[in-house]
Amino acid sequence: MTNASPRAPRTVVPIESSLLIAEAFDQAQVTELRHSVSSCAHAAGLSGQRLDDFVLAVNELITNAVRHGGGQGSLRLWREAAEVVCEVTDHGSGISPRRLDNRSRPAPDTAGGWGLWLARELSDTMEVVTGEAGTVVRIGAVLAATERVGRHRAD
Repeated sequence: MTNASPRAPRTVVPIESSLLIAEAFDQAQVTELRHSVSSCAHAAGLSGQRLDDFVLAVNELITNAVRHGGGQGSLRLWREAAEVVCEVTDHGSGISPRRLDNRSRPAPDTAGGWGLWLARELSDTMEVVTGEAGTVVRIGAVLAATERVGRHRAD
């Protein structure tokens, strides 16, 4: 679901969830933060290609925050019952409605414009709230039944 509103909302992590990361970042922290997201998402139950896809989607969002959202941002990662969720917030000038509504794949020779498209393609859910005060993008990866059950059968 993609929404556009005049201002970025305060973020709320549901009480029944488990907060894994809450961190501000700028360009210098992008690589370290990506590794932290990978480790935490793996510990929360993502693995294999689903983990790789989720981490790539998050990397696109944090890179977009640095490039287009004022040079810095904040990231929150948490696990809900059946999902790993990541929220990236920046304080840029927002994303145009035209860009948000465009869900087509960028042309192969396009140098930019892949970030939101990739994040949408590589995650199970994606929500965007944007405006003059910044942008909040929330993506989620649903834990496969075998990943959820398998973690509890380790005994």
